[in-house]
Amino acid sequence: MPIEMQRRKEQDRSIAGRFEMRRRLPDPGLDGIVSDICGYRETAAGHFRNVEYASLTVPLVVSFAEPFAIGLGKAPGDNDRFASFAAGLFAGPVMIESFGAACCVQINLTPLGARRFFRLPMSELTDSMVVLDDVLGTEGRALREQLGNAPDWASRFDLAEAFVTARLASAAETPLEIAWAYHRIIASGGRTRIASIAERVGWSRKHLAEKFNEATGLGPKTLSRIVRFNRALGLSRQPTADWADIAADCGYADQAHLVREFRDLAGETPTALVSR
Repeated sequence: MPIEMQRRKEQDRSIAGRFEMRRRLPDPGLDGIVSDICGYRETAAGHFRNVEYASLTVPLVVSFAEPFAIGLGKAPGDNDRFASFAAGLFAGPVMIESFGAACCVQINLTPLGARRFFRLPMSELTDSMVVLDDVLGTEGRALREQLGNAPDWASRFDLAEAFVTARLASAAETPLEIAWAYHRIIASGGRTRIASIAERVGWSRKHLAEKFNEATGLGPKTLSRIVRFNRALGLSRQPTADWADIAADCGYADQAHLVREFRDLAGETPTALVSR
């Protein structure tokens, strides 16, 4: 199968008839903007719970059925119900519950891609879920109707990609300084000193933090913490993983520092998280 066909192939996942999930990697033209697009539909009654750890994903969820219950850093309450929404970055665990009748498309954007797509400061979405109409207006309502009326997941994914591409056509480019700083943090695994990044782009640390917060929703220091955490989490899944070695490799002061970061960003200790 050609590489491009492999890239565009949709992946299916289902568990015991409880739900179906379809995932598509984006068109190469959306690299760096969209990480993937998912379709999710619950097929059996039940109360489903999931925890998502701190990440650099900005999701746009377009729902056609029951809303989700979502709590930032806590179990969701009766008033924490969200159907179609966008969620900014959050430096902590997110608790998600659903009740057997959810159905949605989720477009997962990168932080810099989200800034261009939504055309607003990402600080306005930080630590929050914002309903679809408030972030996309009439365009969002039209998208929800089109996706809901589409006959299958492939058609929905095509519509979602076309929608993102159309909005990007008139979007402002990311400032070069911010793009360089962001990719430098990612490439270093979150270990690059913020002072050295500010010096390299010719800005003060305060100015860099302000611009970074506007572009991504977080300051460079917090974003670096999330990058380090996710790298440590990835390393922990290796068969011969050793927490002391992981702490040193990822730039933590010691193993106790790593444990504190896991509690903050995942809501659990490293060993409890990996065993679960």
